[in-house]
Amino acid sequence: MTPHTSPSPGLLPPTHPDREHWFDLPSLRISVRTARDTVRRQLRAWRLPGDVCTDAVLLVSELATNAVIHSGSDRMLCGLSLTSREQLRIEVHDDGRTSARPAGCHSGAQDEGGRGLLIVQQLADSWGTARSGRTGGNTVWAVLRIGV
Repeated sequence: MTPHTSPSPGLLPPTHPDREHWFDLPSLRISVRTARDTVRRQLRAWRLPGDVCTDAVLLVSELATNAVIHSGSDRMLCGLSLTSREQLRIEVHDDGRTSARPAGCHSGAQDEGGRGLLIVQQLADSWGTARSGRTGGNTVWAVLRIGV
């Protein structure tokens, strides 16, 4: 599966097109792997440190998985942006109609899932949710410091 790539679709200003990367995927479980691979490739091309790449790949995996499972969406739009020399912003937009606010679900010790946003909270320097002006659905974003 190959993601559909496009230049910045508008939320972040296209001042540095070489510092943004956007791709569109169908909202299918197989797309989560494609999102991870695409992020890994792009961050290597930008020559970001290995620990940042590892954390970013895990973050996009969790955000994309949530979009696929919980949004009722047909497509998702993923974006990477180097917002400064010290920050990487990761966004996943869906076209679903569910609330942008995460549900207060608590996982039990034997549950196989339900810890995605806990992982996001632990890895990201900041993160949040909002209605997406790009897709009409929701966006979940996370920011990582690049640590120069």
